[in-house]
Amino acid sequence: MAAEGSVIIEHVGAVIVQAKVPGESIQTKIGDPVYLGDVVRTDADSRVGINFVDGTSFNLSSNARMKLDEYVYEPAGKSNSTSFNLTKGTFVFVAGQVAKTGDMRIETPVATMGVRGTTPHVEISDDGTTKFSTLIEEGKNKYLKKSGGTGSPRPEQRAEHKLNLNICRGC
Repeated sequence: MAAEGSVIIEHVGAVIVQAKVPGESIQTKIGDPVYLGDVVRTDADSRVGINFVDGTSFNLSSNARMKLDEYVYEPAGKSNSTSFNLTKGTFVFVAGQVAKTGDMRIETPVATMGVRGTTPHVEISDDGTTKFSTLIEEGKNKYLKKSGGTGSPRPEQRAEHKLNLNICRGC
């Protein structure tokens, strides 16, 4: 099966890819492919980035685990889909074309996320406690509109609240 992504960043320590064949694990090096069904694990002193052909990129912290469950991408396709299963560690990823033209799902111990062109940050503790957030690139603003109510809002009830968050890549 063709490679769906490849390891692009490796820091000191072991990054292990467990193939879908039970019992087969290899330590990766920069440029190694990642295949459908593979499980990517990082050790305590390692981090890894994985770039996929649609432009999706994943950064996994130390002590992380991710499985590539599904990956269908055709540049002109309308039925693209991906499914990643995150079970442990901290992950920051940038959604690529699949999220814009198909179905991108991220499964965690507590929820399944549908992603549409955002930069999610997910933290999964050893006990399964999961935290989600969305990161916004520095210099870009996110506006939240307040709904409901009648009449003109008072200054303290402004309809738009400006958030200016900084993105954290490789954290």
